[in-house]
Amino acid sequence: MGGAVSAGEDNDDLIDNLKEAQYIRTERVEQAFRAIDRGDYYLEGYRDNAYKDLAWKHGNIHLSAPCIYSEVMEALKLQPGLSFLNLGSGTGYLSTMVGLILGPFGINHGIELHSDVVEYAKEKLESFIKNSDSFDKFEFCEPAFVVGNCLQIASDSHQYDRIYCGAGVQKDHENYMKILLKVGGILVMPIEDQLTQIMRTGQNTWESKNILAVSFAPLVQPSKNDNGKPDSVGLPPCAVRNLQDLARIYIRRTLRNFINDEMQAKGIPQRAPPKRKRKRVKQRINTYVFVGNQLIPQPLDSEEDEKMEEDNKEEEDNSEAMKPEEPPQNLLREKIMKLPLPESLKAYLTYFREK
Repeated sequence: MGGAVSAGEDNDDLIDNLKEAQYIRTERVEQAFRAIDRGDYYLEGYRDNAYKDLAWKHGNIHLSAPCIYSEVMEALKLQPGLSFLNLGSGTGYLSTMVGLILGPFGINHGIELHSDVVEYAKEKLESFIKNSDSFDKFEFCEPAFVVGNCLQIASDSHQYDRIYCGAGVQKDHENYMKILLKVGGILVMPIEDQLTQIMRTGQNTWESKNILAVSFAPLVQPSKNDNGKPDSVGLPPCAVRNLQDLARIYIRRTLRNFINDEMQAKGIPQRAPPKRKRKRVKQRINTYVFVGNQLIPQPLDSEEDEKMEEDNKEEEDNSEAMKPEEPPQNLLREKIMKLPLPESLKAYLTYFREK
């Protein structure tokens, strides 16, 4: 699924193309996409396909096309402190990006049908926390994943400010999804071949808007137990942070603000300069064909596309002479490690990261 924008050479290049094609429209969403490298969620040997605007599936592991995730992130209108539920959370790629916007006082839950995919998502989440410099640049709402069918959520479960469903929803399940949403909340889901944004305006009132023509594999119907009824699935609890965790959040926030003030006083820009001139992108495509288990974009070729490819080739040739960038410094970690504190406390403040 996808093919709406040109393939990128790396994650930043892909985001440049999504932004140029107006799939990414807000700075908050752009920052989240740049912070999480899509390639990190691919299996070894498949990473070369990570920066194409296409869906990817291997066994039970699945990632939607970048243009779809872009539209979803924009449609959710995320803000710090909100609660989010990802129905069909998969690899955790989307949930991790959402967590960068929700911040430490949000709620970030996901439910996924396949236990092996939940384990995969947890591994990727741990790798992000331990190894990515982006983790220290944001205040993060860590996702919590559970195994289960999202059509079997317990009736006494709490409601959420924002919900996304990553599988096709049949019309008779629409109200089931709506009930999970708080008044004033936003639900984004594919229904009747349209990615749809639904806003709950009152206890029994809703506003809907079609975003994009899509074709998703349908939700898996729940299996029944010996009593002829499906077992219910409990969502993660909405736990209150303990005092120790709160102290870590505010110490890191204070140090991060101090670093930003220092950089501003020295006239050092906080954002890295663009790596290279952005490539021109192909015309946007909004319609896709579902063939078996694969979603295939309708082709849209033209003389203009060929000219774009020639222009992009010239830009690639001109960029070869550019020197590679030095890896960015993790200023927050450096500041923490210089504090006159026991090593064990420094490790706690850095979330036991090794770099």
